[in-house]
Amino acid sequence: MTPPADEPTGIHCRLDELLAERDMTLTRLSELVGVSLVNLSVLKNDRAKAIRYSTLSAICRALDCEVGQLLVIVDD
Repeated sequence: MTPPADEPTGIHCRLDELLAERDMTLTRLSELVGVSLVNLSVLKNDRAKAIRYSTLSAICRALDCEVGQLLVIVDD
């Protein structure tokens, strides 16, 4: 069963933290991975409901991180 669109997923995207640690802007990440600023912003602000494996892989390669460093489970 899919949760309603406004219900939290319990997953937090640490994109802001990883970008800050690497002194990288969202604009630069967008250029590196070929994903629009709008879509990266949705992901960064925990509003994404899905992400393609290819996008996830490209982001992790660009940030030199593992998936578990980018996406973490959070308690309600």
